[in-house]
Formats: sequence, C-alpha cells, structure tokens
Amino acid sequence: MTFSARVLSFYKNINPDVEIPPPFSWINPFENSETRTLLDTFYTKYFNDDHIRYGIFGINPGRFGAGVTGIPFTDPKILEELCNIKNDCPKRFELSADFIYKVIQSYGNIEHFYKSFFITSICPLGFLKNGINCNYYDDKELQNAVEPFILSSLKSQIHFGLNTQVAFCLGKGENFKYFNGLNARHSLFEKIIPLPHPRWVMQYNRKQLTTYINQYIDTFNVVLQK
Repeated sequence: MTFSARVLSFYKNINPDVEIPPPFSWINPFENSETRTLLDTFYTKYFNDDHIRYGIFGINPGRFGAGVTGIPFTDPKILEELCNIKNDCPKRFELSADFIYKVIQSYGNIEHFYKSFFITSICPLGFLKNGINCNYYDDKELQNAVEPFILSSLKSQIHFGLNTQVAFCLGKGENFKYFNGLNARHSLFEKIIPLPHPRWVMQYNRKQLTTYINQYIDTFNVVLQK
C-alpha cells in the first residue's frame, strides 16, 4: 500500500468508540461524503508514494479548517486556491491554516513539502463544548476519556510511514506537555520537537511573522540534514 492508501483507509474507517463526558461532542468530518472525496483527491495528489515522512502534530481539528475539509491545517479556501482542489465547502478563512501554508510556500512549494512531511493531529477528531471549539486537553475528564483513542490513532499513523526518530509538535504549551508525556510512557518517537502554535503566532505575534516562518524552516532543515 502507498502512504496515501494507508491514510485514506485510516480516516475512512475511523471510529473512536469512546463515550465522552457531557457537554462535549465529537467533530467527525470523515462522516461527510464530500469530505471523503476531498480526502481522496488531496492525499492521492500529494502522498501517492512510499516515502518516509516526518509527522507534524497539531492538537485536534476545529470547525472551520480540518473540521470541514478533513485535512489538517487546510481550510476550504486554501484547498481550492493553493492546492487547486475545487470544493463546494463554505470558503471560510482559518488563521492556523494561513500560517502553515505560508511556511509551506516558504519551504519551496506544496509538492516538495509534502514529500517530506505529513501534517496531522494528536487527536484526529475534534471537539465541541456547547457548540464551541475546544481542545482535548481543555478538560481533564475529556482528556482521560479519549487517551486510548489518541494512543491507538498515533500508533496507526506511525504505520502510514512516519519517521520515528523525530516528530514535530505544534504548540509549546499544553499540546507539547501532553504529547511529550504520552511519548515518554509509550516510546512512540525518539524525540519530539515543539514549535510555536500557528494560531498563537497569527493572533499575538503577527508582526514577527517572518521570524516564526523562518524558525519553522530552520528547524525542519536541521532535522532533514542529519
């Protein structure tokens, strides 16, 4: 199987089989037929090979980016305008996606970037609390409930063809703290390198945007040159 075939099989058969505490509910974009079509097109376009890639792990999907397209840090607008994959989804703008694709374009181009990297999430499904986006770590009871699903998903994603020497974590705070602790207990990767979260950069440090883009690029290049 190719990398793309493994990815598509995982997403199309994803089933958390976990009861989460109220008032939380799941965001599962993979139940939508249009989303599954977009997944086919995107992953076949960029991942239809047997390359080993480095995993870049965000938190979990939100409503307007991956929660719509199913593709982490790729909103419908970017999917159509930059990836040239037409879609009928509402063309909402997502800050984190904007930053990530600025990084990708600075790296070279989309095809070149995705030959070396696979962007995903610690938890591949997202969460709502009373209709508002939330993160798996925002509530301890929620985090504990979904940890078996998170661990199982991480192991499955490694088998897509991820390099286990290094993984990148988007977020230096709670996401890294949780991921690093989970990794210490289960030895998934030899090393996890944290990077500033895209939304944090875009919301609070936009004036230093070029600095953070260069930080990403430099960090990737150091690992790739080893």
